[in-house]
Amino acid sequence: MTPEAEDTLEKFFGAFAGAHPPLLLLDYDGTLSPFRVDRFKARPYVGVPGLLTRIQKQGQTRIAIITGRPAKEVAPLLGLKSPIEVWGLHGAERLYPDGRRELEAVSDLAEAKLNDLKAQLQQDSFGGLLEDKDNGIVMHWRGAAPSKARRIQKRTRALFEPLACLDGLEMVESEACLELRAGRDKGGAVEAILQESSTFGSVAFLGDDLTDESAFRALKGRGLSILVRRHPRETEADIHLCPPREVKQFLKLWLAALPQRRAPRPRLPAN
Repeated sequence: MTPEAEDTLEKFFGAFAGAHPPLLLLDYDGTLSPFRVDRFKARPYVGVPGLLTRIQKQGQTRIAIITGRPAKEVAPLLGLKSPIEVWGLHGAERLYPDGRRELEAVSDLAEAKLNDLKAQLQQDSFGGLLEDKDNGIVMHWRGAAPSKARRIQKRTRALFEPLACLDGLEMVESEACLELRAGRDKGGAVEAILQESSTFGSVAFLGDDLTDESAFRALKGRGLSILVRRHPRETEADIHLCPPREVKQFLKLWLAALPQRRAPRPRLPAN
C-alpha cells in the first residue's frame, strides 16, 4: 500500500466517529474473489466472509454488493449466514435481504433485439462462452488461447456495436468479455443507494473492472472509491489496493473504526 493510500485511509476512517451509519459497497468478482473461467467456482478469498460477517454482526454498516452477475448467484458463493443486499446485472436488478426482487423494465425494442441476438448466438457463439441475462447478453473468452480470444472478441464486437447505437441498449467492455445490455449501470446503483439513504456517514466502493468506473465517478466528492487489482491502471478511483491482503486489511480497518457497541441493523427503505 502506498503512503498516499495509507494517508487517504487514515483520513477516511477518522470520519467514522460521525452519528450516521456508513455504507460499504462492494463488487464481487475480482474484488472479493479471484476470477474463474467457471464463474460458479469463484469463491471469496479466505477470510473475507468472516470479516463481512463481523461487520454485519456489529450492526451499524449498510453493506451492498454491486455486481454484473445475476443477484441470486452472490449469496451461495459468498456464504454469509445473514442475508445481504445485492444489486445485480450491473445495477439493473435489486435483491433485498428479505428476498424481494426488483428488475428494471427493458423497452420493447431493446428486448426484441436482445432476443434475436440471443437466438443467433445460441446457434453459433464463435467458440466463446455465452451468458444469457434478463437484461442482456454476454460473450466471454477468458481462458481461451490469445488468437482464439481475439477472433471471438472481433466477431462479437461486430455484432454488438451496431445494436449499441439503439435507444436503451449499450455495449459494456470488461476484461475478457463484451456485454450488450439495458438498464442502469453500477454508477446508477450507487446514485440510487445514496439518494434513498438521506442520512449516511462514510461511503466506500471497492471494484476492479472497467464496469466499476461508473461507480467510481458517481462517488466523486461523496465518498472513497477504491480500485482493487494486482497491478494499477488508469482509473477514476481515489486509491488502489492489491487483493486479497490489502482488501482484507481494509475490511479490518473498517471493523476497527466502528464504535464498539451493538447498534440496530440499518433499515432499508420500504417500497
